[in-house]
Amino acid sequence: MARYTGADCRLCRREGAKLFLKGDRCYTDKCAIERRNYAPGEAGKKRVKESEYRLQLREKQKTKRIYGILEKQFHHYYEIAGRQQGVTGENLLRILESRLDNVVYRLGFAKSRAEARQQVRHGHITVNGRRVDIPSFRVKAGDLVAVAPKAKDLLVIKSALISNERVQVPAWLEVDIEKLQGSVLALPQRDQIDLDIREQLIVELYSK
Repeated sequence: MARYTGADCRLCRREGAKLFLKGDRCYTDKCAIERRNYAPGEAGKKRVKESEYRLQLREKQKTKRIYGILEKQFHHYYEIAGRQQGVTGENLLRILESRLDNVVYRLGFAKSRAEARQQVRHGHITVNGRRVDIPSFRVKAGDLVAVAPKAKDLLVIKSALISNERVQVPAWLEVDIEKLQGSVLALPQRDQIDLDIREQLIVELYSK
């Protein structure tokens, strides 16, 4: 499976915004955006002329990087969103939020989506009592997502729970920290997705 293997902090610098890809580090003064708030490379400090296309492309790239998805899969999600009823951009974000790796992160069981993705791949997460090791698995309303019994004592999960005390679980999810499980109350509405994403720019880009 193709995946990005470079430095996560370069992605944040490229987009000029915190994408919270490194967990705890993103909340400290070690964050790359705090230290070098310009794009990587020699040309990073140069003033770049903004254009409509560039704004649209950067918004798409930023969204892909937040969720850790490459182009082919991201475009596939866009096509699914376009076939659904409702606003295409909002449908796209709802699909991305419903990925199992994102839900594990949102519940506070991992410090980052990358860490959540690893937990899922290693079989540490169950959905409705059955182990699921596919990060892109899409949850639905009523699903119960939990840490597998054999994984409840893992240091990485205990550490994440402590670190994520500062992070609020979104209203469309409900978590039981004692049981290390969470319920999907409903798929999120746009105002329940607390990300600075202008999804209409993505729609405009793909509509050309």
